[in-house]
Amino acid sequence: MSFEYTRPEPFPPIVKNLIIINALVFVAQLVLDSQYQLTQLFALHPVDSPEFKPYQIATHMFTHSPQLLFHILFNMLTLWMFGRVLENYWGGKRFLFFYLISGVGAAACHLLVQHIQYDPKLMNDIYEAYYADDQATAQALIQQAGFLAPAVGASGAIMGVMAAFAYTFPNTELYIMFIPFPVKAKWAVIGLACIDLFGGVASISGDNIAHFAHLGGALTGFLLVLYWNKTNRRSLF
Repeated sequence: MSFEYTRPEPFPPIVKNLIIINALVFVAQLVLDSQYQLTQLFALHPVDSPEFKPYQIATHMFTHSPQLLFHILFNMLTLWMFGRVLENYWGGKRFLFFYLISGVGAAACHLLVQHIQYDPKLMNDIYEAYYADDQATAQALIQQAGFLAPAVGASGAIMGVMAAFAYTFPNTELYIMFIPFPVKAKWAVIGLACIDLFGGVASISGDNIAHFAHLGGALTGFLLVLYWNKTNRRSLF
């Protein structure tokens, strides 16, 4: 019997290509948005809206707000930090499948809650403002709509990645900004989920974070990795 050591890749191919795709889409948004309205085409619109298209379930997770550079930077940094570990551990094919399924689960949860909370008059006013190129009014209405606004971002899929990391490596210590001591991965992810649950239930005016997409991605990722490890008796605690 022989054992072969394989050095973990610092930038494995699936994570690298996911980051490249997100970056290319972001550049295309910056360059072509005014002409082709790519962000509106790729964003995930409420399923009750006439702007909803099934392909948006996939495209929204590769699209970010062109007005917020921090949005894509934070998501891609988080993807690299946690995703590279899981890709090295699972292999590229399994990680890619996991990432995409987590993103779809995030979209499904987001759309379901939007359907329950949908306000057709408010959404119609938002679309009319966009079509009239009245960006100021559109942005003001989006702030009012909050959760009902079209959603973009890889955050749902990445929350799935973080949930899987916390399940697989629960006692890994993480150093989080503004917290002066290390926090174990399992507690950090549980804490983030609690924050999202509070944000989603509280429905704070002007909150433009898709909290239930985050929760849907985390839940999907957790259930999937739990299924894959159903014969593994290792405890979360």
